[in-house]
Amino acid sequence: MSRIGFGAFLAPHHPIGENPTLQFRRDLDLAEQLDKLGFDEFWCGEHHSTGWEMIASPELFLAAAGERTHNIKLGTGVVSLPYHHPFNVAQRIVQLDHMTRGRVIFGSGPGALPSDAHVLGIDPMVQRDRQDEALGVIKRLLRGEDRFSHESEWFSLNDARLQLLPVQEELPLAVASMISPSGMTLAGKHGAGVLSIGSMSTAGLQALPTQWGFAEDAAAKYGNAVDRSNWRIVMSWHIAETREQAREEAKHGLLRWHNEYTVGTLMRPGAVAFDNPDQAVEEMSGSEDAGAIIGTPDDLVNALRRMVELTGGFGTAIGFVHDWANREATSRSWDMVARYVIPEVNGMLDAYRESQAHVIAHRDVFDRAGQAVLSKIMENEKAVKAMSEVADAPAAMPAHHAPDLNKQDAG
Repeated sequence: MSRIGFGAFLAPHHPIGENPTLQFRRDLDLAEQLDKLGFDEFWCGEHHSTGWEMIASPELFLAAAGERTHNIKLGTGVVSLPYHHPFNVAQRIVQLDHMTRGRVIFGSGPGALPSDAHVLGIDPMVQRDRQDEALGVIKRLLRGEDRFSHESEWFSLNDARLQLLPVQEELPLAVASMISPSGMTLAGKHGAGVLSIGSMSTAGLQALPTQWGFAEDAAAKYGNAVDRSNWRIVMSWHIAETREQAREEAKHGLLRWHNEYTVGTLMRPGAVAFDNPDQAVEEMSGSEDAGAIIGTPDDLVNALRRMVELTGGFGTAIGFVHDWANREATSRSWDMVARYVIPEVNGMLDAYRESQAHVIAHRDVFDRAGQAVLSKIMENEKAVKAMSEVADAPAAMPAHHAPDLNKQDAG
């Protein structure tokens, strides 16, 4: 299969009880680690309530991450467009693109938390339409179109044009997609990439085979093109040397995340609290259609290959950042993804294995080469012996030519 990229999505989901300032620093440490490990993308979101999701401005966070990283792309995952004036969003994204020297991916969404919309006095029924409208305006601004005006029931623009354009001539766009077709349809309408977040649930996994078709249909309708290489699938994983170790490391944090956040805070329909950590890890990762991969690098490799088959192909696998395991085990999990999973999935080790197998299968050829080396060694041994024999023989020169070692040099 074609090579896929790898990234991380930091919502973040941090359990309440830790120092928030240190959590920000730890998240920046993770961005720096992933950059050093060669990951392709790092995403963070925008949330204003629930206590667990603490980054209110992805642009601010990514600006700090940009100073500590060098190559990794930095994505807003996502800016909730109905919460902001589109002109201000465009300005912030452009500034971020300059501050990171052209590493920004602009991800947008309608806003995921009803509690956020409530605080801002926004009717959830209008959020998706507002994202659509705002995204169209922001695209015009980022392209540097001539000054234009726009009148909406929730914002106005008069003779608008950005005074500074992005570093990237075509700044990449992405929209969030859950289970419904709306995100994919919006991506097709605007020719944007997709960040599929719903893939972490069983229902989301079941919807994936038909999802990309909505993007293609909308793209055709609006005269755009979409490419599967710009489709990002978000997956939850934690890996260790053995499956038992991974489960032991993750099960207590997974139980708390599910019971306290998903069930207790979001009260997600259909979600039921687990009775104990072992049930949590079994329910969440015990089958191929479960929402997480908790096991070995091989388990994750197999899951990624199944995901490629299920979707028909996508561009980037995005690991969901969580605090299921402690800091050290989490860091080691990401390290193992880079060391073992990425090269295996992308065929980076195939040539090594072929080379090893070729040497083993053609042993007779290389044995012949060894014989040639041995032959040269034996020839050298004969030469050394001959020289030794000459050195040991009596002197052949006349006696009167022999030097008198007892005579002082008069010169």
